This record gives sequence, C-alpha cells and structure tokens, in this order.
Amino acid sequence: MAKACIVGAGIAGLASAIRLRKKGYEVQVYEANPYPGGKMHAAWFKGYRFDLGPSLFTLPWLVDELFELCGKTPGDHFRYLRKETLCHYFWEDGTRFFAPASGEAFARDAAQTFGEDETRISRYLRRNERKYELTAPLFLEKSLHRPQTYLSVQTLKGMAAAGSLGIFDSLDGVNRSAFRSPKLVQLFNRYATYNGSNPYKTPGIMSMIPHLEMALGTYYPEGGMHQIPMSLYHLACSEGVTFEFSHPVQQILTDRGRAVGLKTQGGTESADLVVSNMDIYPTYRKLLPQHKAPERTLSQERSSSALIFYWGVRGQFPQLDLHNIFFSEDYPGEFRNIFEDKTLGDDPTVYINITSKESPGDAPEGCENWFVMINAPGDHGQDWEALVGRAREAILDKLSRNLGVALRERIAVEEILRPGDIAKNTSSYRGALYGAASNNRFAAFLRHPNFSSSIRNLYFAGGSVHPGGGVPLCLLSAKIVAETAPKP
Repeated sequence: MAKACIVGAGIAGLASAIRLRKKGYEVQVYEANPYPGGKMHAAWFKGYRFDLGPSLFTLPWLVDELFELCGKTPGDHFRYLRKETLCHYFWEDGTRFFAPASGEAFARDAAQTFGEDETRISRYLRRNERKYELTAPLFLEKSLHRPQTYLSVQTLKGMAAAGSLGIFDSLDGVNRSAFRSPKLVQLFNRYATYNGSNPYKTPGIMSMIPHLEMALGTYYPEGGMHQIPMSLYHLACSEGVTFEFSHPVQQILTDRGRAVGLKTQGGTESADLVVSNMDIYPTYRKLLPQHKAPERTLSQERSSSALIFYWGVRGQFPQLDLHNIFFSEDYPGEFRNIFEDKTLGDDPTVYINITSKESPGDAPEGCENWFVMINAPGDHGQDWEALVGRAREAILDKLSRNLGVALRERIAVEEILRPGDIAKNTSSYRGALYGAASNNRFAAFLRHPNFSSSIRNLYFAGGSVHPGGGVPLCLLSAKIVAETAPKP
C-alpha cells in the first residue's frame, strides 16, 4: 500500500490524514507536540478550563463530512449547537448591541440601535451573500493554482462579476459607502480580523465573511472547540492512521525532484507522498533548506498575532455571552499600531470568549472562564514584558469601566499567551495566526498553493496556505490536498 507521511497534527493535518486514508493510502502523522490539534489545544488552570486557541466555529458540516466519509453518523461522535446570538458588542459611550444570528433580526435591531436604515442593512447583507456564492467555489473550495479551476461555469460567473465584489476598494471603503453609522462601519470592519488583516487595506470582498455567521450560522461544539480536533483524532485512529507525538520532523527528503520521505530524530521514514501541515515559512526554511524557496510568497506581510489572557473570574456577568467585543475608540490607530508600528496601543479592542456560558463545568460554581484577547503584531523582538504589562492595565481599565466592576479584584487565575509563545508552540512564523495577511487585492492569489510546483508528491495544508486561516479554511485546504493528490 502506498504511504503518505504528514508533518503536523493540526486541524488540517488531521483532516488530510482522514481523507488520504479513505483514498487508499497508509497514513502516518508526525507531530512535535505531545498532543494533536495544533493551535486548537485546551488546558485546565486551577479548576477553570480554557480553549487555548480558536474560539469561533462556523461551517460545521465540514467536520460532519469527514465522519460521513468514513461511514459514521457525525452526531454519534461530535455534537454542536447553533447560537441564536452572534456576539455582544460594547462601545465606550454606553452603546450596546447584542447581535442576533438571523439576518432579518440583525437588520431590524441594528437599524434601531445605530439609527440606520433597515433596508440599507438588509441590502448590504444580500450583497455579502451574493459575493460568497460567486467566490466561494473559486477562492475557497478549489485550488487557484490549477488551470482547470478557471474553466468552470462558476468561475466564469465570479470573474464576470469582479467589479461588484469590492476587489478594488478596501473593506472599510465598502462599509462606509453602505452605512452612515460609524459604529456599524466599525462592527463590520472587525471581520477583517477573522483572517488577521487590516480593514483599511484588505479588499472589500472580505465583506462576504459576515454571511458565514448570519446566514450559515455560528456554533458551539459540546465540550468546547478542543472537541473538534479530538473527535477527528479519534476518527483518524479508528480508520488506521498512526501518530507519532513528541516527534518533530527535521527534514523532508527528496530525490530527483520528488518527495520520498521524512527525516526525524528517530531516523528516516520513506513515503510516496508528503503533506506539510507546518507553517509554510518554516517548512521551507527548516524542512527544505536544500531547495529554492518561493521568496516572493515567504516575504509577504504576515497576519496579526494575538495576546491572550486566560482569566478565571469570580462572579457571573449576565450582560456577557459566549462571544463579546469591547471596541477601541480609535480603530484606525489600533491597526496602524499593529501593522505599521509593530506595537500595542493604549486602547485596544478586546474580545472575550466565555465557554462556561455554554458549558458550566468549565468554571467553578459562581465563576466564569474568560479568554481575553487583543489583536497584536507578530514577534519582531519587541519588549513583550513591557507591552504585556501595559496592555493588561489598559484591558482591565476598559473592562472595569464598561462593566461597572472592579475587575482586578475578581481575577482568581491568570495565564498569558504571547505572540512568541504562539510561534514556539505551533511553529507559526512570528506567531502569525493566519499565515500571510490579506492586505492587498491579490493576496488570495499570492498564498502558497496546496502543492509544490517543483517537488512532485509534496503537498501543503493549513492556515498559511490556500485558501487561508481559520478552522473552515484549514479543513478546505485538506480537502483540496486530497482531491489534488494522485490515487495510490
């Protein structure tokens, strides 16, 4: 039986393993960490459980699809619920908006809260839906780097509508032309952060991202986000995939322009096909040092990283939900700080994820587990001790002010994850959460393809390659790999 070796057991590595196994390969996965899941890890800190990485779950049928591929009923192994509220939003002037998941209800409530015309909001949401329908088959579900992708009717429709997709304007420009309310513009600008980009530079086509939430839904996996990789890990094992944990790969072996195996600390392993789920930058720099790297791709601006505080908080806050956003009063300045100055400002936008709202056992009775995150620049050698200390005080001041509590006195547990920690723990270059940023109109085409054009039988999956970062796109990257790879 032909053998496939996979570097990394992140979400895309797990999905690639399952798909290649069903295609007929013997599959072996090598992971440097002692656990599967990559960024989607979890931990308990003194009675509080935290998902350490991604916190938003959309397109759950991409997970279901993997169970169905293996002839299993998804609900027997992995369950989730659809949220009726997308997010609770807070502004410094006291404005609060609890965003309904339904597009119709969102348009109605947003019109009342922001003094905006309901018809304009509904029209904006319909345009987002149209953008998604036109572009998803090309930009998300297929390889942009194979000629046959451009021969389909769907692709031709998408290309014909290019002028209406917002490619030649920024996301902020599209939103400002749609709304009069600066707060509503800010709310929709924040969707640029879903792929670690700057709303004042990323193309307006990114306005299709809200459609994923409002029309297709946001979900909560029973047991938290960590259950996504764990369920796929158990599925892979049941299908005969083997895993080597605490087993970093040192080199991808090639012979006469073909990937032939891996070199690890334990020796060499031959393979007929190799998939790297490692960030594309260290894949070339560390695992393929003898090969010419795609320097133009590797030199792309990296996405934002994150500074995360895991706080066990005494008390409960009914005004908060699973997802919460406290906006900065200077949104343009926040993104200048991150992308141009490589620093943290004094008024960051704060995101809080509280899984104990859905899984009460994630915190002691009468308490909550707060995943508190701000967008941050990558690790460029800044003085993170000073930056973290300053950011912590700014966040505590902001949340205490907006919630009307002395939050410092309520923190029972604290752990911190910095960009450098993300880089170290997940081999993500500079701690970038999504690989390259999408801060120009050609970003989608500049992402590394899911296959090597110079090394046969070498493939790439994960957030640093096409189609991008985030759980759904990582799962789609694995699907593209399996569809592109030859039959064994």
